[in-house]
Amino acid sequence: MTRRGKGWVVGIVLLLTLTACKQEVKTDTLLQTKPFAGQKLTVFAANHPWSNIMRKWIPEFTHNTGMKVDLQIFSEEQLHQKMAVQLTSLAETPEVFMYRAYMDKILFYKNGWTVPLNGYVMRNEAYDFSDFSKATIESSTVNGQLMSIPLFTDQFILYYNKDVLQKNNVPVPQTLSELQEAAKKLHDPKHDFYGFVSRGQRNALVTTVSSFLFSEGGDYLDGDRATLNTPDAIRGFKIYADLLRNYGPRGVVNMSWPQSIGLFAQGKAAFLVDSAALYRNAIDPEISVVQDHVGFATFPAGSAGARPSSIASWSFAMNPKAKNRDAAWAFMEWVTNKENVLRIQRNGIPGARNSIWASKDGIEMFPSDLVKAIQDTMEKGIGHSVPSVMSVPEARDVVGGIVVKAILGEDIQHAANQANKELQTIIEGDKKN
Repeated sequence: MTRRGKGWVVGIVLLLTLTACKQEVKTDTLLQTKPFAGQKLTVFAANHPWSNIMRKWIPEFTHNTGMKVDLQIFSEEQLHQKMAVQLTSLAETPEVFMYRAYMDKILFYKNGWTVPLNGYVMRNEAYDFSDFSKATIESSTVNGQLMSIPLFTDQFILYYNKDVLQKNNVPVPQTLSELQEAAKKLHDPKHDFYGFVSRGQRNALVTTVSSFLFSEGGDYLDGDRATLNTPDAIRGFKIYADLLRNYGPRGVVNMSWPQSIGLFAQGKAAFLVDSAALYRNAIDPEISVVQDHVGFATFPAGSAGARPSSIASWSFAMNPKAKNRDAAWAFMEWVTNKENVLRIQRNGIPGARNSIWASKDGIEMFPSDLVKAIQDTMEKGIGHSVPSVMSVPEARDVVGGIVVKAILGEDIQHAANQANKELQTIIEGDKKN
């Protein structure tokens, strides 16, 4: 039993004894024992609504444990730079840091920059680690070692304009073939309206095209072997490229998510595929003209079924050089317990716990069809959205190049063959580092 747990037992026994003796006791004598009194924890986090909300709640943690928490918030680029300096210099701080496990877990794991958490998550039965969605844990795990705890999530889903579909008697697509047919029918570029929009920028599109790739039975790798030019993979890449080439707006190869979801929010597209976490951008009345007409659905099924990406977009990891790992874990556990995940989710940030998505309190602030799409995706989703290599940015450029070339009219088989060789070179190079 942890020191904190022993303190609770002693407190309960004392309460029962004094009650039995009918003695009057002041409430403050029964408070927690503040097991980390006098200690200080440094935490680095990205500038995100999650971080700004959590900052407001940290005084509660300090009150209960006695531990002071210095939460330092940086832009994403600054955070990466500062963590690189701290970890390579073997600094003891920050003890806890936020990072993109889906992008960096292999690199951090091989460099020994994160602590395996398998044992920590089993210490407290009430923490209920099994409550985290399978896909988000997959995106936080390397070689069976849990290297981080999910903070919030990305589920890739289908957005659609309900008004446009209803007026044209088009049902919500259940398959990728139906999506292609619907996009073709609704595409009207002469009136600045497009059947489909999504990310077309080379690096940015990879996390979105992954759902098409997986749903057609493909993947980026098979062990240490690149698989970008298999028939399944090419089919997935081609469906995505064809949608953007034939039914997307001009200049789509320069679009990342802000541009594509912005176009959808302006009522200029029938369908959009992107992360559910971005849903507010589509329904915010200050930036959207279709806020009352946005529908959400599970990603359409391909020949291998519906297999969309479902990842932990940001996670908390522990610094191996932290002097007091128990103190670091106490904070990580508190931040990601059921109560705080619920509170975060009620602020509109999708959490990674299944029980919260199954509770009325956890879903009542989200559109009902969005809830269903997220629940379905958490159940069937795939826990990665980029190649699982150390050199992820380089690998993303290679993968994205296949789609961009196809959008521009080049032969996709040739592009995939060349990209497969390039990805294999990256894999072999990572082995040497």
